[in-house]
Amino acid sequence: MSPSQVDESVTMTEEAPTFAPCLPVPNVQEMVRKNPLQVPKRYERSEEEMEKENYKSHLSSEIPIIDFSLLSDGSKEELLKLDTALKEWGFFQVVNHGIKTELMQRMKELTAEFFGLPVEEKNKYAMPPDDIQGYGHTSVVSDEQILDWCDQLIFLVYPTKFRKLQFWPETPEGFKDMIEAYSIEIKRVGEELISSLSVILGLQKDELLGLHNEVLQGLRVNYYPPCSTPEQVWGLSPHSDASTISVVMQDDDVSGLEIRYKGSWVPVTPVPDTQVWRLFEAHTE
Repeated sequence: MSPSQVDESVTMTEEAPTFAPCLPVPNVQEMVRKNPLQVPKRYERSEEEMEKENYKSHLSSEIPIIDFSLLSDGSKEELLKLDTALKEWGFFQVVNHGIKTELMQRMKELTAEFFGLPVEEKNKYAMPPDDIQGYGHTSVVSDEQILDWCDQLIFLVYPTKFRKLQFWPETPEGFKDMIEAYSIEIKRVGEELISSLSVILGLQKDELLGLHNEVLQGLRVNYYPPCSTPEQVWGLSPHSDASTISVVMQDDDVSGLEIRYKGSWVPVTPVPDTQVWRLFEAHTE
């Protein structure tokens, strides 16, 4: 598909909300650029936090894989696999989702180009202190809080009336269009998965979607600069998302994502053209 153009003239029928006020913190990428060996105390985790005794890498190959094309065709076997994945894991990987490889690869490339820009250019889209849209760092509520070793770029993409297009980067060229094109595809796959969940629950296919008066869809990009002591920092702190669905697109050659399963941490080995999904909250411990 051709990337859809971002509509710069969207009429705001309702004021776009603000979310999660955040204290200002240093730009990690710029800090590393100035001194690659510096790791401030505020980023260092305790030995207890970094303990890996409950780390089970051998379970990585057991993370459920769902064939989206079969799910869309109403395969009862694939619906049963999804049901089991949600009950036992709360996470699964999706293959044959129909999102073109070229689109996903271009999204990664343009994202990398954005974070490669001079900090002065990136700061044109700096996140305000009372919101989460834009370039910066979120969820900092205390001056004593230990920080994550990452910088972020966050947008609300749906409903369109909540978009704040002043935070959608003009550079690199085509990035705004790619954000739009990628978000459209994620929305398509996400809605189909929710419809499948309706069927699993014995409801009409469109019933759960109907309960979502307006789908609030956001896009977050996490950038993890190199660290001289990676064993002492977290790129992103352990957390549970509050959304109905979470989707993670990993770099094909970089491991790092881990999921919580029955009290242990399980690494998610990147698989090309595959995305990791979470539906609702899973209590598997």
